[in-house]
Amino acid sequence: MSNSQNSLVPGKVTICLVNYKTDELTRLCLRSIRKYTHYPYEVIVIDNGSADASLEYLKTLDWITLIERSPEEMTGKGSWAQGTALDMGLAACKNEYFLAMHSDTIVHKDGWLKDFVEQCPADTVCAGGGKLDLKPRWEILLKKCTDFKEWIRRYKGTDKPFYIRAICALYRTEILHKEKLTFFDPAKNLTCGQEIYLKLRDANYKLNAMSPWEMATFIYHLAHATMVLNPEFSVRKKTEKKCKKQLEKIFKTPIVRTIQNDCSLDK
Repeated sequence: MSNSQNSLVPGKVTICLVNYKTDELTRLCLRSIRKYTHYPYEVIVIDNGSADASLEYLKTLDWITLIERSPEEMTGKGSWAQGTALDMGLAACKNEYFLAMHSDTIVHKDGWLKDFVEQCPADTVCAGGGKLDLKPRWEILLKKCTDFKEWIRRYKGTDKPFYIRAICALYRTEILHKEKLTFFDPAKNLTCGQEIYLKLRDANYKLNAMSPWEMATFIYHLAHATMVLNPEFSVRKKTEKKCKKQLEKIFKTPIVRTIQNDCSLDK
């Protein structure tokens, strides 16, 4: 084991998120972490060449580590931008746990991180879920039971396999370093975090795949929000409509309104 692995701070989490021109969402994400987190942690934010108000906001926070990438560095988008940024955060991680989080994720439960760490005990390398949904549990289950297109994909063997997504995924830093795992591999057409999951699974590491409703007990996820809020990205009209409806719904909740109005969480 390398010296860097030996020197990892036990019982502490590095929370890493990537920002790209989502001032309001990134602000909300960070404030929610600040409000509801009591377990030992630090936050690393990688800015992917935003050069806007969101970057200016991040520069005012003295409780985060900010890593800036210039617009000239950003030669790719999507999984490239997200994955390579998370790899930078992982390289800078000095703690026992590394938590990859999307900037359109909002914490809403007090003490959430302690509970999450408990889902990743000594024999487990990664904990997290797949796709997350704001819908109630009964509605998600009903959709699964009545989604005939999904049944057909399963029958044909063309359905997309499950993997723990980097929306909000907790890893043991030592193992990621030891196995030289990355969130993005230019040689493979895999989404961010998919290769890490597959390699850990194939190496027979124990992984804790949590259900969407388990994850929803402590976070909200506004899927595709970064793309929808930035016109330079192309998204389907159906996706855009769904995302905007979710944004409108979540921003009206008392929890989110309270966090939005609490500027003291920036200090």
